[in-house]
Amino acid sequence: MRLSSTLTAALTATAALALTATGAAAAPGAAPAAATAARPGVCQEQALKVSASSGGQRNVARIAVTNRGGTTCVVDRIPTVTFRGLDGSAEAVPPATSAPYTLSPGEHGYAAVRTAAPGASEGHVVRTLSVAADPSHHGVTFGASTVGMGRGIQVWEPITTLWHTSRASADRALEGATR
Repeated sequence: MRLSSTLTAALTATAALALTATGAAAAPGAAPAAATAARPGVCQEQALKVSASSGGQRNVARIAVTNRGGTTCVVDRIPTVTFRGLDGSAEAVPPATSAPYTLSPGEHGYAAVRTAAPGASEGHVVRTLSVAADPSHHGVTFGASTVGMGRGIQVWEPITTLWHTSRASADRALEGATR
């Protein structure tokens, strides 16, 4: 009988150790620690730096977002790009739905925007475009000269890539979408 209680005690201790090592909760019905860990929240707008520059070709702009805060947070995977005086925003390519894009402290996200196809004669000419890293943000407005379109931003069926981890990747995504 004594051997049986020693064996039971050893098995109980081994099971408790296994639960602790895997992060599982010891209490019945309790969720594992990993399942209850907090997910990153939406980045505070003041913790982000949004920038825009020339895309190296007519009617293309590059945009970037940097997490200057001290914690990991999320923005929408589709940047919100709007044009002064026009309704709507640039359409995502490839077509996508809203989803989180995670930015660790100091991390960047890059996207490319095409405002009109080269040689397009249709559309409107505007002086500014605005970029918000998340639809809940007000965004930052950039003049035409900042994005390399000094005579004005020609807008006709504008498109934007999703956020990418490098400028080159964003450029490739825009090229692939406009072939």
